[in-house]
Amino acid sequence: MQENLINYTKEAFRSAFESEPERIFLAPGRINIIGEHVDYSDGFVLPAAIDKHICFAVKKTDDSTISFFAKDFNDSFNFDVNEKQFPVSQTWVNYLLGVFNVVQEAGKEVGGLQIAFSSTIPMGSGLSSSAALECGFAYILNELFDLHLNKKELALIGQKSEHTFVGVKCGIMDQFSSVFGKEHQVIMLDCNSLDHQYFEANLEGYSLVLFDSCVKHTHLTSGYNDRRNDVDNGKKILWQKFPEIKKYRDFTFEMLDEARTEMGEISYKRCFYLLKEIKRVEKAAKALSEGDVEYLGQLLNETHSGLSTEFEVSCNELDFMVEKTLQENGVLGARIMGGGFGGCSINLIKDENVSQVIENISAQYKQAYNIDMKVYQVKISDGINEYYRNEIVI
Repeated sequence: MQENLINYTKEAFRSAFESEPERIFLAPGRINIIGEHVDYSDGFVLPAAIDKHICFAVKKTDDSTISFFAKDFNDSFNFDVNEKQFPVSQTWVNYLLGVFNVVQEAGKEVGGLQIAFSSTIPMGSGLSSSAALECGFAYILNELFDLHLNKKELALIGQKSEHTFVGVKCGIMDQFSSVFGKEHQVIMLDCNSLDHQYFEANLEGYSLVLFDSCVKHTHLTSGYNDRRNDVDNGKKILWQKFPEIKKYRDFTFEMLDEARTEMGEISYKRCFYLLKEIKRVEKAAKALSEGDVEYLGQLLNETHSGLSTEFEVSCNELDFMVEKTLQENGVLGARIMGGGFGGCSINLIKDENVSQVIENISAQYKQAYNIDMKVYQVKISDGINEYYRNEIVI
């Protein structure tokens, strides 16, 4: 798959620029094993880079123009590095211009480039193709023009690009995962301090399979903001009652119960889910590193239940998909993945049962909703890297 993507992107470069690329870079998408909606509540997330990539074919030029060819959109764009850039109408371009803008504002100098890129990360599926695009370009600029940026700075550049040029106030998890990913390892990340540690993903005999519901309900943004408001209301009450607590994750369930009446039932449910989810992330990291896949599956199921009934960000399609999946042989865990109101489920399935589960759930989902479910089988992979330079594998 990777070789096919690389050859396809190289051919796109030849077609667009009538020459050979000098260097090839790969930037991965990501999954989040567990830890939804805790990134803004002093919690941890447990993401990993995956073997779905954006491939960049790159060549330096002697002029001051950076030229892009987006093969998957059959679209091009170029700009002068000596000029100030502003957002444009082409959405995909803004992820890249935003990165350049951050680099330019930091006083870093870059020169001309020709870049063609293509992707195996399905767009709109919650696998963070945008973070791969941003951070891949930042990585390329850093490598080709010796900008002396470290990995953390590259991730933050990607995040700032999305905030400023795209207008999405995303957290840091997606960019961090794309830059810091390691094969066969998950990252337990504190999204506030960016402290992190790696845990071996011991999943021998089991696979992580994503089922894409192919729905995204329109209340994603409003629903997300509503949940943030519910949580903020609960936090405000908690800190009024217990001002000595510094981080949300240090509140106890007893404290939450004491504040229940004042914060109201909705905020209580949201805060209750978050405290439980923060603890589940730590338990899941331990289960993964010890190869306790059955317990990991149980934790995934608990998260889905919490997201559906306590945080209320699931939807009928995802609840149906998860419920039916858990009835299949060889399935240890299943849950909605991401912000909610549609998107993918992440499923922990015994290798020998994967094909049958996919066949059964696809048929049931089609019958229930007349939607053809998409399936992505993923493996945990390295973060952004250079594949080769001048035809020499490195």
